[in-house]
Amino acid sequence: MANEEDDPVIQEIDVYLAKSLAEKLYLFQYPVRPVSMTYDDIPHLSARIKPKQQKVELEMAIDTLNPNYCRSKGEQIALNVDGACADETGTYSSKLMDKQTFCSSQTTSNTSRYAAALYRQGELHLTPLHGILQLRPSFSYLDKADAKHREREAANEAGDSSQDEAEEDVKQITVRFSRPESEQARQRRVQSYEFLQKKHAEEPWVHLHYYGLRDSRSEHERQYLLCQGSSGVENTELVKSPSEYLMMLMPPSQEEEKDKPVAPSNVLSMAQLRTLPLADQIKILMKNVKVMPFANLMSLLGPSIDSVAVLRGIQKVAMLVQGNWVVKSDILYPKDSSSPHSGVPAEVLCRGRDFVMWKFTQSRWVVRKEVAAVTKLCAEDVKDFLEHMAVVRINKGWEFILPYDGEFIKKHPDVVQRQHMLWTGIQAKLEKVYNLVKETMPKKPDGQSGPAGLVSGDQRVQVAKRQAQQNHALLERELQRRKEQLRAASVLPGVRIKEEPVSEEGEEEEERGAEEAEEPMDTSPSGGLHGRLANGLPAGRAAGGDGFNGHPPSGSAGTPVARELRAFVQATFQRQFVLTLSELKRLFNLHLASLPPGHMLFSGISDRMLQDTVLAAGCKQILVPFPPQTAASPDEQKVFALWESGDMSDQHRQVLLEIFSKNYRVRRNMIQSRLTQECGEDLSKQELDKVLKDCCVSYGGMWYLKGTVQS
Repeated sequence: MANEEDDPVIQEIDVYLAKSLAEKLYLFQYPVRPVSMTYDDIPHLSARIKPKQQKVELEMAIDTLNPNYCRSKGEQIALNVDGACADETGTYSSKLMDKQTFCSSQTTSNTSRYAAALYRQGELHLTPLHGILQLRPSFSYLDKADAKHREREAANEAGDSSQDEAEEDVKQITVRFSRPESEQARQRRVQSYEFLQKKHAEEPWVHLHYYGLRDSRSEHERQYLLCQGSSGVENTELVKSPSEYLMMLMPPSQEEEKDKPVAPSNVLSMAQLRTLPLADQIKILMKNVKVMPFANLMSLLGPSIDSVAVLRGIQKVAMLVQGNWVVKSDILYPKDSSSPHSGVPAEVLCRGRDFVMWKFTQSRWVVRKEVAAVTKLCAEDVKDFLEHMAVVRINKGWEFILPYDGEFIKKHPDVVQRQHMLWTGIQAKLEKVYNLVKETMPKKPDGQSGPAGLVSGDQRVQVAKRQAQQNHALLERELQRRKEQLRAASVLPGVRIKEEPVSEEGEEEEERGAEEAEEPMDTSPSGGLHGRLANGLPAGRAAGGDGFNGHPPSGSAGTPVARELRAFVQATFQRQFVLTLSELKRLFNLHLASLPPGHMLFSGISDRMLQDTVLAAGCKQILVPFPPQTAASPDEQKVFALWESGDMSDQHRQVLLEIFSKNYRVRRNMIQSRLTQECGEDLSKQELDKVLKDCCVSYGGMWYLKGTVQS
């Protein structure tokens, strides 16, 4: 109350809203001039406008008689612009810089809160502004002077040259045809700065007539700034409460909300970034940085973020390379995108970039020409891949951009093991797509290559100790096996223990005939099939989980790891029936990659343990007679098949597996006739198709067991 008494209301003024010029009224802001001079005193020679761009140019006369005007400078500028022989069509026809051009620019795109006010007879009339333009001096005449100068120099050079010189030799011209423009390229071109500038330049100028302040036409137009009629029909919008009236005068700015991006893109604001979910924060950071150590990522996310949650999130958007995290290719190249250089689809780009990342897991250095030769991508795409994660070294190649992070490798072995499994699956896919020769160099257990050429003495000692321990364990198991054989021989002198080394195919083939001769004849209906399959277990023993080779297999023990491994094997063969050892290892690595960190299967599963578990789970190894010139690796030549699944097609599959134990590839009619002969009934087309689909693949009119075909 005290404040109101100190500041009493002196006068109340009626406010009117005039709309006659609401869509036509612009405010021009001129450069500062001396107070004694008004712009009405300066003649406006011409004016023109580009309506779509709201761009205005005004040409005003310069007072050349003013004592502050430098006449010699004005003559020099006119001479530079128009040359010595100026005429009426020149910029300065009077051979003196006697005019100046002002060009407009928009000060703000939102003028809804601005109005022009006119106070008359105790009434305040407001007209909303349609635009606010700032007029600044234009120096385009300097560009004309430079162009004239270049023309004069070119004319002088042409005059100095001899006119009697012989004509230049005919030069060969190469004609090139541009490729059709894709839709993505057209959109990028339309949004480019050059295209927008060209489009703006093509808009024609509309010439205007300027009316001075005291002109009768100006007086007439100025009347539209007053509200027409005092009946209040036009001012119904002002019959509102004080708060609504203030809201109309000063509406909340919606420009920032409309233009605010959903997420930071090129320029990251940490304040905006931390308002997003953790997964989005990690994805945005990795997409912008491309390569980052885990410690740096944690420092950017803040000290309150749980490292376990970050580890879980980073593995969804990045891959581990030399202890550092590199963003995944499908994050940079989404499904429907393409290369800006060559137009190659995103799938091919992701495959090529994965190859570069995989090469850096093997070595610190990568050669660009080697990558281009393998991926068959253009040089610009390959350079983009390398610039994401490497720096070029003269006469050496491309080196990985960050040093090897051994601290992270030691601190998170479970994450490293899981990433190694993922890289193993990617490597198998790349070898198949690019027809790569398999790597023969030994890899580290964690799948990450350390600093090249730096191996300390302690590391050599540790490696030697581990090898000695492994050899010692193998010798202990071999000694125990021999003791059990001797003990069994002393108890049952006439019984010979069957030995079938799983990993040596040559010894299996040589011993098979002798073992079959010494074994008693099997009178079961499927005995013939058992005799023809190597490393096969009788169905009863296999189902019961009994051991073989005189001792229980590694995978059939009652440990939780063995039970978990056996469950994976049984579930896998129930789905696919026939698998090579190479494919089984790939599926197992993918299974490990899907498990949470610290799972029991990360303790280490050897190839022998995996094979023993397969045989103990009721599967048999099929000795497929591969051709001598085969390119299949030893793991690809080991084929395992589920012998009994419990459905009606078990007998048909067993006959089919017997056929492939003697033939590498078979025709369909031979399979059908053999099944009819063995089963004693004609198979329908649907039944035959089911058996073939379970176990075989067709290639070139022939049928092969799954995983054995060599394209």
